[in-house]
Parts: sequence; C-alpha cells; structure tokens
Amino acid sequence: MNKNVQNSPILGNKAPSFYAITTNGNFNFPDDFKGKWVIFFSHPADFTPVCTTEIASFAALQNEFKELNTEIMGLSIENNSTHLAWLKEIEEKISFHNYNGQKIKFPLIADSKGDIAALYGMFQPENGNTKAFRSVFFIDPQGIIRAILHYPETTGRNFGEIKRIIQALQITDAYNVSTPADWQPGEEVFLSTYQTYPQAYSKGYTQTVTTRFS
Repeated sequence: MNKNVQNSPILGNKAPSFYAITTNGNFNFPDDFKGKWVIFFSHPADFTPVCTTEIASFAALQNEFKELNTEIMGLSIENNSTHLAWLKEIEEKISFHNYNGQKIKFPLIADSKGDIAALYGMFQPENGNTKAFRSVFFIDPQGIIRAILHYPETTGRNFGEIKRIIQALQITDAYNVSTPADWQPGEEVFLSTYQTYPQAYSKGYTQTVTTRFS
C-alpha cells in the first residue's frame, strides 16, 4: 500500500471505518461514536516535546469538548504500551499552560502498522510509513468529514482554532447560518440566502444580532 497523504479522504466523505486498539480499550469507528462529533488527530511520535504539549492541551480542554458533544481520539505509529507509558509520564511530570496533571481521558490509538493512518492519508511522504502528520479530522455525528487540518512536524496546533471549528460547524448545522472570518461564539453570523431573521430565531438561535451577506 502507498501510505501517503495523497490518499487522504476529503471534505464530505464518509469517514473511513476501522477497528482500533487504544489506551482506553478497543472500539469500532465510527459505529461506537454514533451521535457524537469527533476530533480525530494524529501526531508524529510519543515522548517528543511538541506532541507532549499537544496531548496536555487536549487534556486541559477535554471537559469543554465533552460539553460540545465532542469526543477526542488520537493516533500515532506506536504500540499501546508506549502510549500508556507516555500518558503516565505526562500526568505525573508535565505542567503546560492550563494543564497540570489532569487525567487524560481520551484514547490514543496504537496504530503500530500504520494501517489506520494510511486510511486517512496521515503519513509524511519523506518519512515513509513510520511517522504521521499532525492531522486533525472533524467528523460529525453522521460520520461525515466536515473539516481537515494538517500541520508540519515542527508546528504545534492551535487549540483555540480546533475548538472554534467545532463550534462553528455546530452553529451552522443548528441554524443554517455561516460564520465570517475570525468568528467567535456570540458574534455576528450570516443568514443563508433564503432564510429570514424570524426563521433563524424560530430554530432557537439566541444571539441578538445576525448579519445578512449579499
């Protein structure tokens, strides 16, 4: 199999299904996540500095994502025992921004053969099938890929943006609106071309100001 990012699924695709061995037990995806939003991310390697700050950052936000009906799951080309040892070290020794030893509740997938990473086109071509991109797939409750981010190995992810994307997708689905550049929850949104203000409010939209773009 040619394991590289050119095989990556695209927006609007059904998320490829797989069976996973993880730090939280085994599961079938997406069947075991029905009705949930999912942030599925990959990282290049365990016990590395940038990846450690990212796991800590996800852990600091994991309860906020739960409130958004969103599950987190990570992946790297490692075995489960390595994952478990790394998570234990993070919980016991790492303090970073808002992370101070909170229990890491989300699963890390042990994709030691790279089969799942190949399904999602997560490989860095220059590294063959041994190291994954910093990829993030945003998958909706119907199992559809709604957004994708790829970061280089040297650049840590923006976790405020990851949360903002989930919030924007959810408000779009709930109220048939679009979000402008740099939008944050509570700010103005655009009504769809055929939607009136009363129609938006009738769906439960509670912000006092919306904006029509024409």
